[in-house]
Amino acid sequence: MPDETSWGNPPVTRALLKKVRSQGFKSIRLPVTWGIHQGAAPDHTIDPAWMAKVRQVADMALDEGLYVLLNMHHDSWMWVNNLSTDHDAVLARYRATWTQIAAEFRDAPARLVLESINEPTFNGTSGDEENFRLLAELNRVFHTIVRDSGGRNATRLLVLPTLYTNADQSRLDALAGELASLRDPMVVTTIHFYGWWPFSVNIAGYTRFDATSEQDLTETFDRVYNTFVSRGIPVIIGEYALLAHDHNRPGIIERGEVRKYFEFLGDYARRRKLTTMLWDAGQFLNRNTLQWRDPELFAQIGSSWTTRSGTASSDLVFLAKSADITSRTLTLNAHGTDFQGLRHGSRDLVRGKDYTVSGDRLTLTAAALGELAGDRAYGVDATLEARFSRGVPWRIDVITYDAPVLSNASGSTTGLSIPTAFRGDLLATMEARYDDGSNAGPANWTPYQQWDTAFSAYTGDSIKLTSDFVGSLREDSRVTLTFHFWSGGSATYHVTRSGTTVTGTTA
Repeated sequence: MPDETSWGNPPVTRALLKKVRSQGFKSIRLPVTWGIHQGAAPDHTIDPAWMAKVRQVADMALDEGLYVLLNMHHDSWMWVNNLSTDHDAVLARYRATWTQIAAEFRDAPARLVLESINEPTFNGTSGDEENFRLLAELNRVFHTIVRDSGGRNATRLLVLPTLYTNADQSRLDALAGELASLRDPMVVTTIHFYGWWPFSVNIAGYTRFDATSEQDLTETFDRVYNTFVSRGIPVIIGEYALLAHDHNRPGIIERGEVRKYFEFLGDYARRRKLTTMLWDAGQFLNRNTLQWRDPELFAQIGSSWTTRSGTASSDLVFLAKSADITSRTLTLNAHGTDFQGLRHGSRDLVRGKDYTVSGDRLTLTAAALGELAGDRAYGVDATLEARFSRGVPWRIDVITYDAPVLSNASGSTTGLSIPTAFRGDLLATMEARYDDGSNAGPANWTPYQQWDTAFSAYTGDSIKLTSDFVGSLREDSRVTLTFHFWSGGSATYHVTRSGTTVTGTTA
């Protein structure tokens, strides 16, 4: 909004669609905002130029052999959400909008698929039961309009979402009831998935894709499978990613943990026969250069469509510059593959000399690490590839570091920048407590605050506390911050707010 370049991307081109197809994708989803391109009641005429633009992009994608999922997107919270409080006017507009879309695309190839509404939500309701009734009404209206418009729309595949496109069992059951009443074999369902929320945004200490995050994913996909797929009703995960994964904000979720998440998601979705559509607002594919921003990550995503890849407990091996180098051990997660060996550049490391393997324990020898560390400059000194019999290699960075050094600072309630010499280390999370032991910060239900909401570390010279964080602090009460780093070390820091002045001191 207000147009297709508003999120920093260039207009869609045929070259972009060719790139998407060449990378193994079989479908694209076109999230379209209609409401700001419409005239007044009662006709709510869609701007012909906008309709032509949408048609052009859809036709280009279809010409490239892609399936196209076309929807009504931001309208869900711009005006459709007022259905409960302005029922007749909203429903009339919804009818008028879909009548025009259905007419425009009635003869499009069957590979064009229509989705009734994106992430449906409603204002001023009494709760889910009323929300279910409102969504069912929208879906029935959509279904009737499209089917009655004739042409290929009479049998076109239609997609209906759960409330909020959420996979809680009650919301799945409500949609299952809708489908039963429609008695239409060419209707499928959709949900969205962005991971276990604390992990997906780095809050409450969930810095790793651990057993809790894995269980959240498997239970979600199992519910969807049992409710729909096992009964012959296909499911599209119309959006998936990680909420805080963004190339403009590196470090919120550690790179290796991101890869573990996408590796597991792709495999489990395939095993549960769920179609996946990666939500990419520009954080994965650079649409200006048509290059992946992180080729290793995309290789992991693409590989997960067909097989599993081996991973390890970490992709980071830290060597303290102030100490002698000793051996380091990682746990291998083979995922049914066979470990094949380690490579540094074009050189294969020697098993028994450079590393040993005992069960799932991979140990890098002190001698090999000393050679890889080179002159031991702070930061990444060497990158290894752990290779497996299937899937993509697992990257392991050998990093020289020393304990980060923080300095005193002063700021205001607009924020505080803490001068920091990271010395090769990487920030994982921040813990905040008052002297009485209670939690400090906007997320007062946990001591571990949310990256970006409370703090950030995007530059190599400072840790920044946000206005939301310092503004939430009690006046004249000292807060102890514990910064946890990926090396396993930590640093303690004190912050005090007095009026609009914020002061930071080293412990």
